[in-house]
This record gives sequence, C-alpha cells and structure tokens, in this order.
Amino acid sequence: MITDLFLQNLPDSAQRLDAIFHAFNDLLFILDSDGTILDYKAGDPSHLYTAPENFLGRKMQNILPPEAGGKFEDVLNRSGDGSSPITLEYFIPTAFGTCWYESRLVSLSNGQSVMLVRDVTKYKMSEIQIKRQFDQLAALRAIDLAITSDLDLTPTLIVILDQVRAQLEIDAACILLFDPQAQLLEFAAGAGFKTSALKYTRLHVGEAYAGMAVLEMKAVHIPNLKSRQTAFLRSPFLAQENFVAYYAMPLIAKGQIVGVLEIFHRALLDADQGWLNYMEMLAGQAAIAIDNATLFKNLQLSNAELTLAYDKTIEGWSRALDLRDKETEGHSRRVTALTFKLASQIGVTQPDLTHMCRGAMLHDIGKVAIPDNILLKPGPLTDEEWTTMRRHPLIAVELLSSIEHLVPALDIPRSHHEKWNGTGYPDHLAGEDIPLAARLFAVVDVYDALTSDRPYRSAWSRTETMKYIREQSGIHFDPQVVPAFIEMMNGQG
Repeated sequence: MITDLFLQNLPDSAQRLDAIFHAFNDLLFILDSDGTILDYKAGDPSHLYTAPENFLGRKMQNILPPEAGGKFEDVLNRSGDGSSPITLEYFIPTAFGTCWYESRLVSLSNGQSVMLVRDVTKYKMSEIQIKRQFDQLAALRAIDLAITSDLDLTPTLIVILDQVRAQLEIDAACILLFDPQAQLLEFAAGAGFKTSALKYTRLHVGEAYAGMAVLEMKAVHIPNLKSRQTAFLRSPFLAQENFVAYYAMPLIAKGQIVGVLEIFHRALLDADQGWLNYMEMLAGQAAIAIDNATLFKNLQLSNAELTLAYDKTIEGWSRALDLRDKETEGHSRRVTALTFKLASQIGVTQPDLTHMCRGAMLHDIGKVAIPDNILLKPGPLTDEEWTTMRRHPLIAVELLSSIEHLVPALDIPRSHHEKWNGTGYPDHLAGEDIPLAARLFAVVDVYDALTSDRPYRSAWSRTETMKYIREQSGIHFDPQVVPAFIEMMNGQG
C-alpha cells in the first residue's frame, strides 16, 4: 500500500510514529504500572487536557476530572492481568464545551501500559442527538397512546406534562384550559410544583403572561422572571418556587385557542431551535388531547340529551296507554320501578338495567292495536277475544323492532306472558329459554295486577298475593326468581 511504502521510507521509527499521529490526530501515553505518565505523543497538542508540564510524572487518574479518573483507576486495576486491550469512554469539560474521549489501554511485558486516546466528541454528539430524537419520538408515541386510550382528559394531561418535563428538562409545567364562553383560563393539571399556588388560577384573556398568550395567539417568553416586576414574584407561594425562566405556549386546535401550556424553570434556559420546535410539538399534542376530550364530552352530552328524549317518548307512549285504560293507570310506572329494584338485587348491571326498564315501561305497548271492546271489556273474554288479546306481544315487536335504540328492550314486551312450564304465549317458551328480563318481569307484573282493583274483582291482599306467587314457583315463575322477589318485598315492609 502507498501508506506502507511511505512509512518504510521514513528515516526512523520516531518519524514514523510522528507521521501516524499527525495522520490520525490521536494521543498516546506511556504509563507506569501505577498510572504515572512517563511519556506522551500528540498529533495535535490542543487535544491535551492540560499542558505537558502539568501531567508528566503524575498519575493519569489524578489529573483527570473525578468521574473520568475513577473510571481510569478501575481500568488500570484490570489491565495488569495481561488480558486483551481494555476500552473506556469518558467526557471532560473544556473551555470549548464537553469533549468525549475513547481510550484503549494495552499492558506491556515490562509492567508499563500504552494508552491510546481518541477524540470521539463528534460521534458522541451524534449518538446523543439520535438518542434524544428517539426519546422524543417515544414521548410523542406515549402521548398519542394516552390520547387514544383514555377519554378522561386529566390523566392524559398528566402524561403530557410528565413528558414535557422529561424531554425539555425543565422543573415544572402546567396546563390551563380556556373557556370560550366565560373567556377565562383555568388550571387543569400541573407537575413539578412545590406549592399549590397555581391550582387556583383563573385568568381573563390578556391578563398575566398566559392571558397575553391567548390574546396574541403566540408564545410569551420571559428569560428571567426576577428581572421583572411580575405577579409571579408578588405571590407568596410562587415566590417560594424560585422560578427564573418562563414560557407560555398557546394551545391551538383547528384555529381556536383551547388552553395554554406554561413552562417554568428554576435557572436560566439555554433553549436552541430544536428545543423550541419540540416544545411546539408537545403543545400541539396537548391541544389535540383537549380538543378530543371536548368533542367526546359534547358527544356524551348530545347522547345524553338524545337518550333523555327517547326515554321521555317511551314514558309518553306508556302514559297514553294507561290513559286509554283508566283501570290500569300507573301500572307501567309501578312495574318499571319494581323491575329495576329486583334486577338490581340479583346483580343485573348497566346497560342491561336500562334495557329492562324500557322493556317494562313498554311491556303492553302492543295493546294499542287491540280494539276497545276487547281491551276495555268489563267481563271475561271469549276464546276469539283471547286470541286477539294474545297477539299484543307480537304487535309490540312489530312496533318496536324497527327502532334500533329499543331492540335490546324487546325481551319483556315479547315474552312477559311466557310461563316457566311452557304453557304461556306467544312462543310457548319454557324454563331458562325465557329471557331473564321477562322471567323477572312476570313476577312483578302479576304482583301488581293482583294487588290492584279491576272492574271484575277487588284487589288481593299482599299476603294472598305472596302466597299465590309462592304456589306458582316452578309453574308460572322461575323458582330462583321467586325467593329473590319475596326477599325484596319483605325488605320493603
């Protein structure tokens, strides 16, 4: 090779060594067994940590900064066993900034060591930058997961603030939410504060730095709070925080202010453009989280209003049916209340409870299609009239099945006249083939019917009715539901 030929043509080994070090810009030290520096070679003397007169004859571990010296001491102790070269990495603060070095220590047969030192600052800085970017991407991913997995805003804001503190390396941060109706900023979440002063923040637009960020829709930066006459320092609690640097970053989603991210640090901040760009990205994530939570809250409100409208409509239908048959007025309301209580007692939970209550309220809705001369007949019905009357469960299904919102509530309107022994109607279901909601409701419905006055008979006493229900256990009623019903009614007094 050309380099080999060049080195071979050099007059002596010293010149060869000088040429090598000028070419590779490394440092070489000859060390005694205890780390004393006996000699050195430097392609560029500016890479020396200190002047030669300050280190020749001294121990390497003593002239290096404490952390680097400790690492070297450990390596020196391990190098004496004649094993392969040992590598260590360390940094040294210099007037030009932090410099990183990689050293290889090789033991010689005479007990001395050769230490080859290379400046790896450029590569280390690239490595640190790559790690920082990776950490920042991981932070954004964590925030994305928090936004998509938790519809409760507060935990998501806490995740964001934790990432703000970690990635921007600042002491404290908080998020204020903006109420566009009241034109107020109010504290929503904070992290890193020693006091609770900011938890009671309520600022108008244009008030304080956060209010100015909203008014101007741009970041407000105060490099040194202590150099200004500011409300931050006049507050007794915030004075204890000892904050110096401050940022107020408006949170903007779809062109609208949704809040402010406030950043606090107890020392001056040396923020480069990359730091500022990442702060803007974190603020953008916070704005998305707030906007999503607001949309979900509004959707919940709309759904609640729609559900209320549905339930009021159902109550209206039931009320209209009760008004048609004066003798059963109030029946639907009473059986709905008892069904809810019985279902709750045996462990039925939402949303099944809601569906059961709607089904109970509409259990007889099919009777709207039964002629008055049959529905309101004061005496016993003929066989033909009973055939017509027994169609009301299937009529209810026809009326309600096209309403998607009420499909889960159809069990009671369709099957509340089924009997445990299979002799009921309209489908002659038996045992547990009968939907649970209908089995619960059957007991409640018969109880309310028997304890109410009818044109053709007076109301039964509670004692008589409970005796009848016990007798019908395993015949008309589910034998496991009857004891639960009796226990519930006994508890009512």
